[in-house]
Amino acid sequence: MSGRPRQMRPARQEQTGDGGGPAEASGHHLRSVAGVPRRIVALLAVTLLALAAAGAYAATAFQEARNSQASVPAVQVAAANALPAEPFVMFRNTAAGRGYGEAAFAPLANPSGERFLSGHACDRVYATRQIVSCLATQSGIPTRFEAGLFGPALQPLQGWALGGIPSRTRISPDGDLVASTVFVAGHSYASAGFSTETVIRGADGTVHGNLETFALMSDGTRIKATDRNIWGVTFVPGSPNDFYATASSQGNIWLVRGDLAERTLTVVASGVECPSISPDGKRIAFKKSDSGTLVGDRHPAVLDLATGNVTVLDEQRNIDDQIEWLDGNTILYGLPRDDTGQDSDIWSLSARPGATPELFIEHAWSPAVVR
Repeated sequence: MSGRPRQMRPARQEQTGDGGGPAEASGHHLRSVAGVPRRIVALLAVTLLALAAAGAYAATAFQEARNSQASVPAVQVAAANALPAEPFVMFRNTAAGRGYGEAAFAPLANPSGERFLSGHACDRVYATRQIVSCLATQSGIPTRFEAGLFGPALQPLQGWALGGIPSRTRISPDGDLVASTVFVAGHSYASAGFSTETVIRGADGTVHGNLETFALMSDGTRIKATDRNIWGVTFVPGSPNDFYATASSQGNIWLVRGDLAERTLTVVASGVECPSISPDGKRIAFKKSDSGTLVGDRHPAVLDLATGNVTVLDEQRNIDDQIEWLDGNTILYGLPRDDTGQDSDIWSLSARPGATPELFIEHAWSPAVVR
């Protein structure tokens, strides 16, 4: 033996891979435990790393493909610069991809065909030949809620701030009056302690006031309860001063007839929520609650104003949209596709007893029929 002392590799270096490299140190350590040759362990390590990288790449590719697929609209869309001359149906576009959330329209002759985007995002929308009413949420800090009116060329006419989450909007047949309902508190008519604000304005900017300030009358007696709420306006054809709406207080639900000039709301029926008057002004389509209160499922029904008879239609799913009349015998309403609330479809249903619902427009919500 020589007189030079033997140099020893520090134990810490062997454990951490310093000096001999990660593969050598790891292989030596594993061999001492499992007795596996170093080259086999190294090969296994390389293989595992390759598999992990492949798995990560596959997951990324899958997610990218999924996102790409979700970004492709399920329907054909095109930009629009004016309302069409022919009859059409306006609605909120809920198809994923281009124009999601925008007010859109399609020809009434082919409602399931190509749809045309207005360029205006709306939570609720309604239209006549003269104007489009759009209630929208403007994301930011803080979040803002706004209403806008647009003309036949989809040009802005006027706008104003809303006091809460958009819920309902309607326009009188002559295009002179616009109603909007928002949630000031809560976000559902079934929520405890919800509060609404329903305002009627003129298309010229005149404010006719919050309907909660109108006198609510029942059998000649004024209802003064502080928990009353008014929503779901529908204007009477040929009578620009009159409208119907829903009123509620202390668990009761009423159909009321409103008079703009007298600033009154008069109870005419019970259990009628979110009314929509027929084109001939003789019937009211509405949501009828199973429980008779604001809690529980609602199904479409039709009230004959002359006789008071109510016909419950054959739709078993719960609806939470203000019904629209397609014509004198058929109604339209939106239904969500799933529990996310991001996508929905518009369905049609004959007002005849026993009729079956039919899919009218996929990926759509809040219909308005314009002839």
